[in-house]
Amino acid sequence: MSWLVRLFDLRDTLVRMVLLDLTGLCYLLVVPHSTSTPTTAQWVLAVPAFAMALAAHRRPVVNMVAQAALLAVAISLIDDFTINQVGASWALLEMTMRARGPRAIWLATALLVVVDLTDSIGDPPRRFASGVVGLAVEVGVPVLLGLVIRANRELGRQAVERALAEQRQHESESRAARADERSAIARELHDVVAHHVASMVLRVGVARHVLTDPDPRVAEVFDDVHGTGTAALAELRRLVAVLRNPDGVRGDAALTAIEPTALPAALGASIDRARQAGITVEADLDPAIGSLDAVRGMAVLRLTQEALTNVAKHAGTSALAHLVVAVRDGAVHWEVADNGRGGVPVGVPAGGGHGITGMRERVEVLGGRLDAGPTETGWRVRTVLPANATEPSTRSLPRDRAASAGSPAPEPA
Repeated sequence: MSWLVRLFDLRDTLVRMVLLDLTGLCYLLVVPHSTSTPTTAQWVLAVPAFAMALAAHRRPVVNMVAQAALLAVAISLIDDFTINQVGASWALLEMTMRARGPRAIWLATALLVVVDLTDSIGDPPRRFASGVVGLAVEVGVPVLLGLVIRANRELGRQAVERALAEQRQHESESRAARADERSAIARELHDVVAHHVASMVLRVGVARHVLTDPDPRVAEVFDDVHGTGTAALAELRRLVAVLRNPDGVRGDAALTAIEPTALPAALGASIDRARQAGITVEADLDPAIGSLDAVRGMAVLRLTQEALTNVAKHAGTSALAHLVVAVRDGAVHWEVADNGRGGVPVGVPAGGGHGITGMRERVEVLGGRLDAGPTETGWRVRTVLPANATEPSTRSLPRDRAASAGSPAPEPA
């Protein structure tokens, strides 16, 4: 029945009325009649019926009353009142489809029944019975068809409402699941990670005070470790607070966002920490990075931190790293290259990590692609973060550093 609902869509009433009027004109002009041409009375009653169908196509009550009145006049004046009869029956169909309640439908039905029966007043019983049977076509069919269309339209509306309700329920369940997951992550971060980081920071602080006259280089390392640990602990606490307060988060992206104006300073701090670790870092930063959106800004920061850490771990602290962050046509071009030839410094534990994997996942979420692989002099990681892409990239991705041919270094952690 869906085709029936589409055919009698409430928005297409004018189209139906135009087709109905054209059909009536064809009946008057083409269909053979008892006389050679339609009479003047037929035209006088047909033209107002056509005009009223068009003028009152969005007022079913007005059209119904007018068509019934014209039918009553036609029954009393002319023999062939088919045009007016069809017009009244169609008006009843439109009335049935558009009426707000059943009362208007039954009143319109009773009106048309009374008008149609005026043609049978004074007829013999058998002819009167025949006229009553004819009401099944003139009145019953429009009402039945209209009720079927109403029922299908109501079923469609209920199906849409159920689908929307199910979607809202699914979204609510998803939000609840994400909230539970955030709470679980927050507990783990607080109870395990933050506890150990705080313990490390405390022990480094104790060591700074216990060693009364340390070597300046050792003191510098202690200060750097203590400052880095303190900053990491502050970030962990901030992240735990965000995870435990979902109402204060503007979607999941807010967990990985940074104020755009703070990005240059944050990148500078990351570069300084890498230099303090012994790496020579050449940075080419586009001034336009200060206007990046928060999510891509955080992605650039985290990618830079991870890449410089990997340079220190896999290329050695004497390596030269070149950082490039440029904004071209709204897209962010990011690259870190080193000349360490993939060497692993002493003291770095062996074993694969998840650094490249995490970087790749972060880039894919923003619609980009991470390229990581060896060069003639060392290792290079680069990507382009599109300006408006929101869907993950489905293109093939390069092999991880550990799996690349000719690279002796394990995958960064």
